[in-house]
Amino acid sequence: MEILPGDSITTCLSPLVHDLICNLGFELKEICDINSIVTQNGEVRWKAITDRVRYEELGRSLDYRRSVQQLGPVCEAIHLHISALTKAQFEVQYSPWYQWTAYPELFLEILDALESSEPAAVSLGVMKLASCLERALGDVFLLVGKECPFLLRDLLASAELAQVFGHAVMDVLKVFIGSPCGLNLRNVLWHGFASPQDIPPKYCSAMLLLTAGLGQLLKSYLHHTKATLAHRPFVTLTNLEDVIVFPGVTYEVLSTLETVMTKSNFLLKIMLPYWEMAVSKFKSRRFADCTMLLLSQLEAGLRRLFAAVNKCPDRLLTAEATILYTTFDEILAKHMSDGSINQLPCFLGEPAMEFLWDFLNYQEGPRIRDRLSHGEINIHEFPEEAAGQLLTFSLVLLLRFTEKGTVSELKEEAAIQLLVRLAEGYRSRCHPAFQLQKQVLSCEGSLRLWPVPPSPEECCQETGSLEGNSEACACNSLISKILCELCHYLPGSACAINGLDGLPSEKWSQLLSELCSTRIPTLFCPRIVLEVLVVLRGINSQCQRVSDQVTASLQLRHRQWVERRLRSRQRQNYVRMLSSVRLLCPMLSLILLLLALELASVHAVRGKGAEEQQQYLRFPQPSPSLFGVSYVQAFSVDSRPIPLQEFFSLSVPDRD
Repeated sequence: MEILPGDSITTCLSPLVHDLICNLGFELKEICDINSIVTQNGEVRWKAITDRVRYEELGRSLDYRRSVQQLGPVCEAIHLHISALTKAQFEVQYSPWYQWTAYPELFLEILDALESSEPAAVSLGVMKLASCLERALGDVFLLVGKECPFLLRDLLASAELAQVFGHAVMDVLKVFIGSPCGLNLRNVLWHGFASPQDIPPKYCSAMLLLTAGLGQLLKSYLHHTKATLAHRPFVTLTNLEDVIVFPGVTYEVLSTLETVMTKSNFLLKIMLPYWEMAVSKFKSRRFADCTMLLLSQLEAGLRRLFAAVNKCPDRLLTAEATILYTTFDEILAKHMSDGSINQLPCFLGEPAMEFLWDFLNYQEGPRIRDRLSHGEINIHEFPEEAAGQLLTFSLVLLLRFTEKGTVSELKEEAAIQLLVRLAEGYRSRCHPAFQLQKQVLSCEGSLRLWPVPPSPEECCQETGSLEGNSEACACNSLISKILCELCHYLPGSACAINGLDGLPSEKWSQLLSELCSTRIPTLFCPRIVLEVLVVLRGINSQCQRVSDQVTASLQLRHRQWVERRLRSRQRQNYVRMLSSVRLLCPMLSLILLLLALELASVHAVRGKGAEEQQQYLRFPQPSPSLFGVSYVQAFSVDSRPIPLQEFFSLSVPDRD
């Protein structure tokens, strides 16, 4: 696409940041004796490192630039030392000190990366090391504190970690990964700013040694305090099955991606090694590595597009320490930091935006970037499906930004056209609206599975009298009347209501499926819509709870009846239960129908005034619904509204 300019960019680091990372640590030509930094058996001499940290003349504020300059020769000595070790020597000297991270084998992989000829290997190693270290430091924090900070910079600045490791040691870490004023290696890599040539390998080597040194300090702390370090369990990716829309990655897809990445304007040529390594990692089944690389480069490419469509080319580069970087948070937002409308969502299109929001942002989505970058996922068990979806989406995005005629043959292939169609038809699956649709259908399915046995023969007469009483007739009549009122709002094919006989039971599932397939706008939902969805989901949860309780009660009472373990009163209650559940099921189905109808028109609440919106949110107080029927009027006895909570409490079968 012509929207992206020609690729003449040599770095995405701003001049000051580039100078800080690539030059400042090389200015001093001093040669440091490695024996002053680490002993022959691998013990880190922290004083030799912390003495290099510099502070402002007034107070204890770190002077990051002078600290980077002074630490440069130390990092060089460490790098030469690490590079001279064989893998066996490294393992003997340092592997025991990585056990505190719960991922000691990672550091052998990073050692391999330092020796690798692949340009992007060191950058990937630093990304993995930073996320692993953050997770491990969070575990240490919980030895002293209660709630671990979410951001790495807050974690490194915490008094709890200073209590364990000392302020001077934490200041060293801040210089490397804890502040935009320092090297900030974690952020410039995870956010896709640094190209492979921007990251000096000596900083990766230094981080290897510092992590081992932290393990040594921690051992001493645990020995003196008699404490035990516990590792938090890894998390799993939430609702991943919902966002799987592309078929499994084939050789054809990988081959196409390898071709397209060299021709697409979406990516910068200086970033090409990352894309090449991502494909290589997928082929070797290192799915977490592949995903890490893709995430950082999707952010880099989308930032380039963001800067182009919003006509702010300076936003392509890292900001200085006083200004926030342009990251996914702003790239995918409705408004830019100055309050103006972000043009990227409109240009990129709703399906692509919804895919990105599902994978990255929604609380009920997998939130892959957060999980990986903060070390919350076991990367050895990272699912192939997640990497495959991101890889395929990346291919479609790259194809979109290739010049006409360059890969026309590839675009015509049936398999590739299928992927493009799937991407163009994507709809959000992690937004609360979709989750409510899924929950309504799940609840309806549970109602259909109620294990209602035949009435016991000796109680048929009593059951028959219950079914024919006035209360049952009134309930059936009420449901039929409500359905008649709702007929105008139901899909035409489902409006098969015969007078007051109600909707045939087999139609409930079809009707709800049609309503829940309604496409609801989800991108940048107003707050009031989200608040309504919270209310509706709460009601659905109560319906599901009732359904689960009824199922459990029916199974228990039927088993007790068959085994003749029910007392006289319990037998009577069981008979009443069998009668009442035949009324309860259509009533719950009706509530689900009302929820589905409210959801289908949920955006209508935006047209209400502020007072009317608040009244609506106080549901189930008497208030007209969006389609003209009041829930509390629907469920009433002698014109007395029944609060929904009371309805649920009354409808749960007796458990005594």
